[in-house]
Amino acid sequence: MLKSVLTVGGWTMASRVLGFARDMLIAARLGAGPMADAFFVALKLPNLFRRLFGEGAFNAAFVPAFAGALVVQGPQAARLLAERMASIMTLWLSLLVVLGLLFMPQLMHALAPGFAAEPAKFALAVELTRITFPYLLFICLTALVSGVLNGLDRFAAAAAAPVMFNLLSMAALVGLTPYVATPAHALSWGILASGVVQLGLVLWAAARAGMALNILRPPALAPEVREVLRRMGPGVIGAGVTQLNLAVDVIIASFLPAGAVSFLYYADRVGQLPLGVIGAAVGTALLPLLSRQLRAGERLSAHRTMNRAMEMSLLLCLPAAAGQAVAALPIIDTLFARGAFGIPEAQATAAALAAYALGLPAYVLVKVFAPGFFARGDTAAPVKVGLAAVALNLALNLILTRYLSHVGVALATALAAWFNAAALAWLLARRGALVPDRRLRRRAPRLLAAAAAMAALLWGMQAAFPLLLPGLPRSAGLVLLVAAGMAAYFAAAHLLGAVELRELKGLLRRRRRG
Repeated sequence: MLKSVLTVGGWTMASRVLGFARDMLIAARLGAGPMADAFFVALKLPNLFRRLFGEGAFNAAFVPAFAGALVVQGPQAARLLAERMASIMTLWLSLLVVLGLLFMPQLMHALAPGFAAEPAKFALAVELTRITFPYLLFICLTALVSGVLNGLDRFAAAAAAPVMFNLLSMAALVGLTPYVATPAHALSWGILASGVVQLGLVLWAAARAGMALNILRPPALAPEVREVLRRMGPGVIGAGVTQLNLAVDVIIASFLPAGAVSFLYYADRVGQLPLGVIGAAVGTALLPLLSRQLRAGERLSAHRTMNRAMEMSLLLCLPAAAGQAVAALPIIDTLFARGAFGIPEAQATAAALAAYALGLPAYVLVKVFAPGFFARGDTAAPVKVGLAAVALNLALNLILTRYLSHVGVALATALAAWFNAAALAWLLARRGALVPDRRLRRRAPRLLAAAAAMAALLWGMQAAFPLLLPGLPRSAGLVLLVAAGMAAYFAAAHLLGAVELRELKGLLRRRRRG
């Protein structure tokens, strides 16, 4: 398991690093104007469907079914299940792509209605989305074949596939731009090409693993296929809630001045990094452990597991949130401010990042609380709470954007996330599934105090840099801020009793002995 985690983690980190390099290149070439806005909407639409149908809910339903068929009925039955699922997915996604290409103007009116006030921007968004939209067919099939590979304990190719997205996007932006209308067109063609390459990569890996798949097999709604589709239902609804929340942000931002969609995109990309690392890791590890403990009747162990998951999440996400909120401008300036992305764009993006950062602990806690429902077989409650959060997000968007423009969108998202986390925690506590123990009650406020101390230090350092270190390169300044912030946070947490160094040393000793 450790080898698999390191394999996936290594490729995921490579993808994250390349993703930042890609965004830096996009910022330099496209900036944050109408062209960038149109491109990010063109990227958002296929990604919305990909996250809805090609990831998460599908893998949660398909991978256990595939693995079960492999163990109980053998490789031939598992291959047949995968091919039947692939044929159904190919059929209806192809239909979706054709309808999308035909009715793209109508779809654009729904996703970015504010663009209609600028005909050139609207037309560009429609044209770019028609290029990128077929990507969803290839990437959803890639997710299916990746599920096959994961079921075979072959993780490298599936984890490496997203790297191709970033590499081909950058290659197209650099090499194809002179031959197409705009840099945004080059990026869009690069995204489409990356879908084809990613699918080819995982199909090749599956064939090498002895599981060559015929994804063009005639579709058949066999009982095992219907069971996978039935299990997908709650997950698709849950994923739809999240994507609906993101779509609301895009719809509202499309009515704001040019650049708003781009500011929010760049800020969200930075804000999502700790969420992807902390929230996904804790949520993924928590669900199977909590499920086993509840099945075994170990209620006290399940309570302890939830408390330690909350403590670990707060330990890691509080400093990340405080750092992003206080040092938003140095972060955005260092990462993106070059070429067509100037100081005004950096300041606007930094304001959005600071607002998003306020909700980061809530985003992570939602990842902790949701498994508390799923492990007990309740998939409905998180969906209902999520729908209420979507409604709140829409209402807050309409109010806050009148006064804060695009920053209001980010702030509304953060506040809706806190509502989501608080409602889930209240429901779990009401059912007796969440009981904060003495250690969590003692340490959580101290972790918050340590994060506040770190934020004060970072604020003071930013004010002192121009006086004490004039001419300091911005990258060196950001490195100093990050290093000083980490040292200050853990030192304050230790002094306040929020973190015990002997626990960390004991953990390291156990890992070395293991």
